[in-house]
Amino acid sequence: MTTTLSRPVTMSKPALAALSVLALATGALESVVTPTLPLLQRELDMTPAEGALLSIVLLITGALVTPLAGKFGDRYGGKRVMIRLMAVVGAGGVVSALAPSMPVLLVGQLLQGAMVGALPLSFILVRKHLPVDRSKVAIGVVSGMFVAGGMAGMLSAGPVAEQLSRHWMFALPTIVVIGATLLVHRLMPHDPPDRSDDAGIDWPGLVLLSGVLVTLMLLLALAPRLTSQPLVLVALVVLLVAMVAGWVAVERRAVSPMVDLRMLARPEVWKSCVLTFMICVGTAWASHLVPQLFAVSGDGYGFGAGATQIGLFMLPGTLAASLAGPIAGIGARRFGSRAVVVVGAVMMASSLVVLANVHTEVWHLVVGKALIALANSLCITAMVSGAATSVDRADTGIATSLVLVTRVLGLAVGMQVSGAILTAGTPVGSKVPVESAFVTGFLIAGAVTALALLFTRTTSEGVKR
Repeated sequence: MTTTLSRPVTMSKPALAALSVLALATGALESVVTPTLPLLQRELDMTPAEGALLSIVLLITGALVTPLAGKFGDRYGGKRVMIRLMAVVGAGGVVSALAPSMPVLLVGQLLQGAMVGALPLSFILVRKHLPVDRSKVAIGVVSGMFVAGGMAGMLSAGPVAEQLSRHWMFALPTIVVIGATLLVHRLMPHDPPDRSDDAGIDWPGLVLLSGVLVTLMLLLALAPRLTSQPLVLVALVVLLVAMVAGWVAVERRAVSPMVDLRMLARPEVWKSCVLTFMICVGTAWASHLVPQLFAVSGDGYGFGAGATQIGLFMLPGTLAASLAGPIAGIGARRFGSRAVVVVGAVMMASSLVVLANVHTEVWHLVVGKALIALANSLCITAMVSGAATSVDRADTGIATSLVLVTRVLGLAVGMQVSGAILTAGTPVGSKVPVESAFVTGFLIAGAVTALALLFTRTTSEGVKR
């Protein structure tokens, strides 16, 4: 039941700026572990298995929190839920910054995973306080800042950890998160809830979805090692299928499901989710393969670049990603979300195929990665904007959270599969993959991205409400 009774207060430019800075800081805080994982494993005496767990836990908690954040934002108001959620994220950042050991850092990352829920809450606030045409641009700005923050975190984490300490790579973005949250609290207009229901939390659905995500990540991470143990591999697959079936059954019967499958069944939402997943798989492939190709020093290929050089090589991609959000928002308003997605998907697929065939110079990879980052941001922003404006305003949080969950899953799956391809392409006794492994990875990623174009003809352009 909707409860909006009065005309919403328009969001000011300073309030939108505070929301954008918050997106930038959370994006940076989300991404600092990946480029510094070897350093963390060395300093905290972590095994490779513990390092993998550290990388996965933030993705899993983010995927779990995001639909809850969207649902609670629709139910209780986006600003109210966001402030409380960011308090958890800030606490997680402080714990991570002060962590003396791996278990404590794991707890910090568990708390930090709540940050992904800030995006659907931001979109709820944008939809409530801006008209549809301006909200598309604003969603593009916030999405672009989050992507830019993620890239900035990946670029700066290594130098900060090496020049200062690993503690500061968590502390600096956490300080910005806390400051931006205070500004949002002060500047953002209060938003009344769009839904009024007293149904409790869907704990069975939450537990089963947690099991699904953990099992999926384990299956992807262990699959290359389990080829010699087919019974274990089959057992994990059966367990995953059983958990998915159980979760679907529970969600269909729940009074207030964690993930509204009826919303997911809407064409404008599930097609956005499929597109987002496929685009993010291709993006994750490139995000993993390009730095590896920069760093590898193989026989006749690779560049043997260090962490600082790789950061500089990736800088154009950071700039492209940050600019693409607003561009996608403007494009979606002027030409429709579908047109923006088509342009982005064609750009990404073409770049991946070209990289598979042309990667003998540094600038080949720099330009290719920048185009892929630009295409990813265009597509994801258009998908989120299209989903947000294709449903009732009261359903904004639920619809956008579903798209963002598939983003997380697409990135996780892409990273794991690209890593498996490189592992399979590494000769016995060597630590360097053969060049054909990179070529295969780029080609498969390009094919997956090209398949996304099959869904664009029937994607929604959004509605004006």
